[in-house]
Amino acid sequence: MALLSFLGAIQQVTGSCYLIETHDGARVLLECGMHQGRREEESDNRAAFAFDPKSLDAVVLSHAHIDHSGLLPRLVALGYRGPVHCTEATAELLELMLLDSAQIQEKDAEWENKWRARIGKPMVQPLYTRVDAERTLGQRAPHPYGETFEVARGVAVTFHNAGHILGSSIVQMDVHDHGRTRRLVFSGDLGNVCSPLMPAPTVLKEADVVLMESTYGDRDHRSHEDTIEELAGILQQAHRDGGNVLMPSFAVGRTQDLIYYLGRFYREGRLPQQAVFLDSPMAIGANAIYAHYKDQLDLNGIDPALSGASGKLYAERWLPILKSTPTPEESMAINRFKSGVIIIAGSGMCTGGRILHHFKHNLWREECHLVIPGFQARGTLGRAIVDGAGSVKLLHQRIAVNAKVHTLGGFSAHAGQSQLIDWVSNFENRPELYLVHGETEKMQVLQQAIRDSLGWEARIPELGDRIAL
Repeated sequence: MALLSFLGAIQQVTGSCYLIETHDGARVLLECGMHQGRREEESDNRAAFAFDPKSLDAVVLSHAHIDHSGLLPRLVALGYRGPVHCTEATAELLELMLLDSAQIQEKDAEWENKWRARIGKPMVQPLYTRVDAERTLGQRAPHPYGETFEVARGVAVTFHNAGHILGSSIVQMDVHDHGRTRRLVFSGDLGNVCSPLMPAPTVLKEADVVLMESTYGDRDHRSHEDTIEELAGILQQAHRDGGNVLMPSFAVGRTQDLIYYLGRFYREGRLPQQAVFLDSPMAIGANAIYAHYKDQLDLNGIDPALSGASGKLYAERWLPILKSTPTPEESMAINRFKSGVIIIAGSGMCTGGRILHHFKHNLWREECHLVIPGFQARGTLGRAIVDGAGSVKLLHQRIAVNAKVHTLGGFSAHAGQSQLIDWVSNFENRPELYLVHGETEKMQVLQQAIRDSLGWEARIPELGDRIAL
């Protein structure tokens, strides 16, 4: 009998990791995500894996976000030499995500070792290095949506579009063991059906076991049109207040959606700001990859100006006042603008990156506005600000939070509660249902909602639980 172990993103939203083992000896890892947020959770990134990396036959990845892929270089550094199966677009995005993550790990270790040296503490090694990330990229095995392929003896995988970000997938895994085949379906991160660029998540009907994310299991998102109008109002108010607008954003997915909406406002004559700065080398690179995979985007109803003569998606064509700032010098120059600009920068949860430098120059100013367009995990700087912190510590300084703070949940790239229930309701014969990738209280609300609306008992696993497939 095959076994499924719950090793990450269990009653929390980061560190996705699940292990499938068959009686015949196949060992397949589904996701290898990094823990993000509170210090104690991030320390889990250095803990030993619950398995020997060298023993794995394959890794299967739903999408490129770091909470799903970020520990792959560490896995490789510890001896994994097999393929990393993913969609074609995910394979390209991984190059951006993992190389950037490796740079952060090296920089963090460098900074920590400076103060350790001063107080006589032993040096630390980075979680992984650029070399580890580059080796990982050499192990990518890309596949198109809808293709069924074998990843280990008796284990076949098919990717279906999850509608979350470019290349995101619902993972269908057919496990043949001891003369019977059982189908595991992992939702990955299910997309919000209101996303302007992504198609709706693929509907599946057959499964024996379903793992479903529950990031927003406790609520539905605000009306999409209401959210768009709220953003338009914020931009007008910021213009009247004479300040800047800060938008911490995930480089892949959220940024492209924001550019679309800002472009829409620009074309409607409703964007009063003089410039939009995209201050994220990763997001700039992601825009190019989105252009490459234009055929996978949902462009119905979008102005043809979004497409250039080459048939590619050009963010700058859609939003002419968009200015990309890839270099540190260009990034620092933005701080000369005291009013009239929008700054989109990473990281999405304000845990690092260039957004922190823009906070230093703008967060304490009452005339500025901070727009939080997505989920903020517990323990992150973004969550502290959303929860009402009067001041925050960043870049070794304490900065007052005087800027007006706005949260726009309607822009989430994750499905809301009703969308989750609608998606899972399509499965016939009531497969075993497990809720993953969500905070405990949100899972419990979703569990009750599924019970009330479908009469179906979803289970909430504990970390380390193993079940028979």
